[in-house]
Amino acid sequence: MSRELLKNAERIVIKVGTNSIMKDSNQVNLRQLDRIAFVISSLMQEGKEVLLVTSGAIGVGSSLLKLEEYPKEIPDQQALSSIGQSTLMTLYSQFFSSYGQTVGQILFTRDVIDFPVSYENMQNALNRLLDLKILPIINENDAVSVDEMNHYTMFGDNDTLSAVVAKTIDADLLIILSDVDGLYDDNPASNPDARLIDHVTEITQDTHDMAAGKGSEFSKGGMTTKLNAAEIMLDYGAQMIIASSENPSCIFDILDGDSIGTLFSKGE
Repeated sequence: MSRELLKNAERIVIKVGTNSIMKDSNQVNLRQLDRIAFVISSLMQEGKEVLLVTSGAIGVGSSLLKLEEYPKEIPDQQALSSIGQSTLMTLYSQFFSSYGQTVGQILFTRDVIDFPVSYENMQNALNRLLDLKILPIINENDAVSVDEMNHYTMFGDNDTLSAVVAKTIDADLLIILSDVDGLYDDNPASNPDARLIDHVTEITQDTHDMAAGKGSEFSKGGMTTKLNAAEIMLDYGAQMIIASSENPSCIFDILDGDSIGTLFSKGE
């Protein structure tokens, strides 16, 4: 029943992670960006309202500088984000333009959400972009966000950011494309018998216990942050899917109600 409801999703947030757009630490996956642009442009041509939350600024910055190792110091990461963000947006703009789709960039910090006036401004900006049939491309402003002392300006990861964005604009569905197929009952990398879970109706401690650690060196969260995002979506009564980013065209199948990835929704 819940999978059938996905056919009715009209306002959709799609989140892609760094692993999904990088071939390795020194190469952007241009073919993958093109696929993402094609899928989202097609959905918008069909009348869907789509927002894209993207990671990758730090990864792209690292590739531009051809770094052999991911830096650990915050100022280095902020610098990489600044370098990579403009290139990442340029790439997205070029690929989406080839499909006739205009994009707009939105960079957030957590304080935008925490203050009513800025929160309303954010809602207005996102809704107006959607009214104009423009794709909002959203990322955290890592170049100025911090996560130390008592500064509470970071979302900490784009999984959480994508769920906050979805809640803010009352999206019907959040699709998180990842380097994993969905939530498994055990770590599939070490247990070949691990089972992909099709449907989760609530997030419990047992659910969190299934979550693995971080993915690549550029990942901020892994499955744990995706479950945090799922909690936000379930709390406000919307649906979320975790699916593999290997072939972004799976989004078409998801919206046709096919059983792909792990669905998080209340009810049977």
